[in-house]
Amino acid sequence: MSSRRHEAQYVIVPGRHHLLTRFQADYLRRLLAGEIADQNGASIAVAPDAVVVWAVTSANHAMTRRNPFAAHRREAAIEILAHVERIPSLVVPVVDVAPTPRFAEITLKEIAYATDERVTPSPETTVVATSTPQVAEMYRTLGYRIAPMEHGHPDAPRTPWQLLDELMAGSDAWRTDAHPASLDIVDRYGLAELARRIAADPVIGDERGLTQTRDYRTYSRAFEDAAERKWAQARPWVVPGRIADLGCATGAMLELASREPTLAESDLIGVEVAPDLFAQCEHKKSEGAFANPNTFFYRRNILAGRLFPDRTIATTLSFALTHEIYSYGDGMPSLESFAQAIADHTMPGGVWINSDVCGPADPDRLVRLHFSGGDVTTPARELTGSNDEIAASLDALPVGSRVAQFAQDFTALSGAPWQYEVRDERTIELRLGDAMEFLETVSYTHNWLSEMHERFCALSWADWRVLVASVGLEIDERSGPWRNDWLVENRFAPAASLTDLDDEPLDWPDTHLLLVARRPA
Repeated sequence: MSSRRHEAQYVIVPGRHHLLTRFQADYLRRLLAGEIADQNGASIAVAPDAVVVWAVTSANHAMTRRNPFAAHRREAAIEILAHVERIPSLVVPVVDVAPTPRFAEITLKEIAYATDERVTPSPETTVVATSTPQVAEMYRTLGYRIAPMEHGHPDAPRTPWQLLDELMAGSDAWRTDAHPASLDIVDRYGLAELARRIAADPVIGDERGLTQTRDYRTYSRAFEDAAERKWAQARPWVVPGRIADLGCATGAMLELASREPTLAESDLIGVEVAPDLFAQCEHKKSEGAFANPNTFFYRRNILAGRLFPDRTIATTLSFALTHEIYSYGDGMPSLESFAQAIADHTMPGGVWINSDVCGPADPDRLVRLHFSGGDVTTPARELTGSNDEIAASLDALPVGSRVAQFAQDFTALSGAPWQYEVRDERTIELRLGDAMEFLETVSYTHNWLSEMHERFCALSWADWRVLVASVGLEIDERSGPWRNDWLVENRFAPAASLTDLDDEPLDWPDTHLLLVARRPA
């Protein structure tokens, strides 16, 4: 029997591979030469013509703390390393999956599919090189031999992840152990600066940009359903030229704008931070959904710095965005920075069209909410489980019975106080601003833990007027606050009534605004 059957034909190196190291290159050369032993001291036999398969995981993620670099940049560095080190290699992108004990199995199948079955890993033909004990154990359970790389190696320098942490922290110490291939790609494309901006970003999270509990499928449907209404609201004010939709979600409004003959010569620019939504924009573009070929999308966070050069944008759209900037950023300072950035990039005669929620004119007025059902003394509890499970438990409660739950979760997650006094089992007394905060949010049960981060009523129309004036823009007096009567008829009135402290009925206050602000020509 030929000994060749006992030699590995492939070496799989799973990982995100943001930075490659000199140690990795040396280790793989020695592994291919048969000079490496496993953790038990047994020599790992590898065929002389074995191929290294670099499985680039989280290949569909970029611009996050865990995955700052796009997969094509990572792949470029690998290809350079493979060429200069003369290591036969294949690169296989592996999309991110939810945490699962079947991660190793999924990666092996991805390799087979990506290579059109030319590489079909098996324990008899393949060695897995990884320094992560948890990953190694997954493959070991499937019968694969493990080359431990940095793990337990006496001469191993810092791991690739330690180098990436140093890079994102602003240190240049990572450069000592990084492979020249990574140095080349990082320097050539300015990736160090990009990663450091991401690390300092107050909004971008490890993976999905905002809260980890947000269900973007629900948001996508909502954005698509509302696109025509939103575009109809914005269209009369749009100035042709470079049109930027900040927080463009799925690009639905730009899709409508792209069909406008009078905007055929305009550039349509969508900016979105959430990778799930950004991916939908790119997918739509690849399918030809945008009639205007000058439609572009950028995955950036609007709080991370200036987006466009000064005086270059004719129209800026921000729909259902500013309350998120306030909520996920640093409150008013973040909103002020956002408004200033828009003012700076707006050309003379250009316009900012902002549609969002709005707090009542007199938020500190004490009022009473009288609930039509439930018991306001129903205690709060810790919510666990999926979004669907949380929604089911909340939907089983009348709105009045969600008061304590809202107080607990909103205070904890938004960081804002929310106080009330119980008058009887169906009545509470509180600030008008807090009453509307509750009523405008309490029905969003499917994304409850995400919505509890957000403040809908932090600014009144008077506050907006002051903010806009402070950055040098002028408000079109035809714009202003308005009340969403659909919310009144379908959400507020069925759940509660609003009175003053003498129990005299009060009208429901404004809930939204359409703000149109111009830079003087």
